[in-house]
Amino acid sequence: MLESFPVVIIIGTVLGFLAGLGVGGGTLLILWLTLVINTDQSIARSINLLFFIPCAIVSSVFRWKQGALDFKRILPAIFAGCIGAAIFSLISKQLDISLLKKLFGFLLLITGTRELLYRSKRKK
Repeated sequence: MLESFPVVIIIGTVLGFLAGLGVGGGTLLILWLTLVINTDQSIARSINLLFFIPCAIVSSVFRWKQGALDFKRILPAIFAGCIGAAIFSLISKQLDISLLKKLFGFLLLITGTRELLYRSKRKK
């Protein structure tokens, strides 16, 4: 039932909405795929990457139209992220999958803790 077309559409829509808000729909997608429908983690990561591309493009276009993107600050991060993703995608083949799972879990804990404790800085 959880893999039925209507459920998949609803989950994809909710996660796309959250990704558009910057909440981390991709992280939630990996959790859904691995914990709920028992997808292999390497396949879940691949699906997450494909899910993220259209969400990022649509969100970026809307943010750009709102004037919220400063390309001088963003371009170095984009290039560094692409280089890092390429390098670590190649390295991950040599790493033990249990180590990757632990590192990912640690990253989720750190991110979740930061989100719970984060207070925005108010402009005076």
